[in-house]
Amino acid sequence: MDKKLFKAFKALGEPTRLKIVKMLSFQSMCVCELSEVLDMLQPRVSQHLKILKEADLVRESREGYWVYYSLDKEKLHRLWQDFLAFLDTDLKNLPDFQLEYERLANIENNERVNRTKDNLRKKKNNAR
Repeated sequence: MDKKLFKAFKALGEPTRLKIVKMLSFQSMCVCELSEVLDMLQPRVSQHLKILKEADLVRESREGYWVYYSLDKEKLHRLWQDFLAFLDTDLKNLPDFQLEYERLANIENNERVNRTKDNLRKKKNNAR
């Protein structure tokens, strides 16, 4: 899988960073504003912003003494398009998924899976 895609989704998987992204979708904000809204110390907010920047989701611009952060909607849109392309790609054509493709192709004949399914069916029937 594309490392940019992985990094972006990992960054978005943390609730505070998702809140920051949502706030930045409305307007650009500096760390002190985000800190106040999130009721969080500035160094922690800065750490979250650093991760979002490294994932190419947020950009910064300087205005005098202040650094304002904004959502990079173009890159976010590109990320979404890349994700959709990833979902549309046949599993056998993804180089990092060769082993999973082979296992999936043989899943109906997998003894462990079939045994688990049989056990679940038996438990369900016994519960009736």
